[in-house]
Amino acid sequence: MSNTANSEKDFTDQLESIILENLSNEQFGVSELAEIMNMSRSNLLRKIKKNTQLSASQFIRQVRLKKSMQLLKQTSLNVSEISFQVGFGSTSYFIKCFREYYGHPPGELGKGTLDEEKESGQTHFFKKYQVQLTALVFLILLIISILIFSKKHTAIAVEIEKSIAVLPFKNESSDSSNLYFVNGLMESTLNNLQKIEDLRVVSRTSVEKYRHSNKSIPEIAEELNVNYLVEGSGQRVGNQVLLNIQLVEASTDKPIWVKQYNQKVVDVFDLQNEVARKIADAIKAIVTPAELKQIEKIPTENLVAYDYYLRALEHMNEETKEGLEKAIPLFEKAIENDKQFALAYSNVAIAYFFLDMYQKQKNYTEQINSFADKALLYDSKSAESLMAKALYYLQIEEYKLALPHLEKALEYNPNSSAVVQMLGDIYARVVPNTGKYLEYALKGIQLDIAANDSSTQSFIYLHLSNALIQNGFVNESMTYINKSLSYNPENNYSPYLKVFIMYARDGDLEHTKKLLIKELHKDTTRLDILQEVAKFYYYQEKYDSAFYYYEKFVNAREEYGLNIYPQEDAKIAMVYKKMGFDEKASDFITDYTKYCEKDQSIYKSASTAVKYAYEGKNEMAIEQLKKFATQSNYQYWIILFLEMDPVYNGLRNHPEFKQVVQKIEDRFWDSHHQLKKTLDQKGLI
Repeated sequence: MSNTANSEKDFTDQLESIILENLSNEQFGVSELAEIMNMSRSNLLRKIKKNTQLSASQFIRQVRLKKSMQLLKQTSLNVSEISFQVGFGSTSYFIKCFREYYGHPPGELGKGTLDEEKESGQTHFFKKYQVQLTALVFLILLIISILIFSKKHTAIAVEIEKSIAVLPFKNESSDSSNLYFVNGLMESTLNNLQKIEDLRVVSRTSVEKYRHSNKSIPEIAEELNVNYLVEGSGQRVGNQVLLNIQLVEASTDKPIWVKQYNQKVVDVFDLQNEVARKIADAIKAIVTPAELKQIEKIPTENLVAYDYYLRALEHMNEETKEGLEKAIPLFEKAIENDKQFALAYSNVAIAYFFLDMYQKQKNYTEQINSFADKALLYDSKSAESLMAKALYYLQIEEYKLALPHLEKALEYNPNSSAVVQMLGDIYARVVPNTGKYLEYALKGIQLDIAANDSSTQSFIYLHLSNALIQNGFVNESMTYINKSLSYNPENNYSPYLKVFIMYARDGDLEHTKKLLIKELHKDTTRLDILQEVAKFYYYQEKYDSAFYYYEKFVNAREEYGLNIYPQEDAKIAMVYKKMGFDEKASDFITDYTKYCEKDQSIYKSASTAVKYAYEGKNEMAIEQLKKFATQSNYQYWIILFLEMDPVYNGLRNHPEFKQVVQKIEDRFWDSHHQLKKTLDQKGLI
């Protein structure tokens, strides 16, 4: 064996040893392995891929599964016990992975049924064919050897994730005005592939930065975390479309499907649909009949309308106010040429929505609604039509009405990063649901894997870290907040969130308060941090210091006419009351009561419990806490801060207070564990 081979074996043996040392820790993953190996995550991924042809997560899973087989054979532990011993948080997910790896579920091992039947069959065979056995023994052993080898080979095969990126197509024409048509071919290829749920297709914005890149296919694939890349080049010559396209497997940097097309423009939709089907076939993606129907849908029979549409799309993808203003009349031209062009209707509605985002006064609400309705009229099973209508509801702040349209849009386009981002934002801010917030944040980072600049990537990781900590995933949250800071140390919000993640990890109230004060000194205009510093003094029952900061916050809020943090008015009222400002305190609790009455979120009963506790109505406060204890998907901060809130000092001796607080905490952790299993099964965490 060569030195290189020895080195590779030593490396994989070392990895396996580390994984086995951390076997029962279900949180132990690629980041933790890279840290112990003192390697960057990207270097570790590259080296594991080179040595094993597996991704890092697949390699870790393989080690866990091999150990599970050993435990099944050598111990009397049941499947559930073994699944947790080898680091699977979900028994059902363990069984699924075991079956895929070994070809049978773990429960069948040790029953003896197969062995007994084999032995019985061999005895019967020997008695009946004793004379012929000698002559056939070599042949039989040869066949058995082949079967065993084949079975072993099947067992160790690990399915490669069907993840793919469509790189910007190159314009082969000397006429730069042809670019919009070539980009349209790329966009249609991407959109068709996005409709296949069995694929993970990264977003257009993630690949755009590679338009003029000299990076190799393996380098791009590693940055995008995909196993396949689509490359294309083409041009339009008169009424002909010339397209060269290939699907490249990243691990080998070799094409696994290549095709050259020379077709008439009138056949462009057949060409686009065939490309999607051929790519799906090449990587053995499952395409359902419903998905195939979506792929084969022809957007318009009118090629003039389609040409206007592609020109509009080119400007819309500039993602600027000027680009939108150029796109809208072109979309409207497309509609003039085809009155039933649903994609044009939906995109002009979307363009008007984003154009309105640049203006204080909303000017295009009616246009958005009208065009969205037309889009749904002519294609109600289009992700774009549903998204357009959802944006109308966002425009008029009817967020709950937007949700079913967005979730239905995701059924028709499971890889739509725009829809995923909107759902994540709604569940984070206006219709609070921490579980769904995290699910869509994780899904979003899979699709928008590589932003165009470090600042945007920093905010993507900040967003994910926030979703993780709200659901109690402290270590994971810390990992991603550190990533956020590594991409942009100047991100003002990441250090702020990190302070709270550290509190969740360490529980040090005084240290957290000092860190918050340090952050406030960086920018004394940060009212978010100002009220948090006041709140920490409030939790410590240092009311004079809390008053100092709350007064600054209240004065700034009144001076600038801001209606922010109304949920904190009960704490402010209590601090003002403790400092002898009874009339002011009364005003704050009145405002807080109005806030509680208007609150339609899952936190309404928790907020109302605070109001009753402040007023000394202990039984009513307990009843509201009991009501809140039936809710799900509330933020981890509730668990961390509820019991220490001084407003509940009068309830601490109530016989049911500790019981109901414990119930709220238990329900949170039950939801946490169930969420982890669900995300595990979906391959999101």
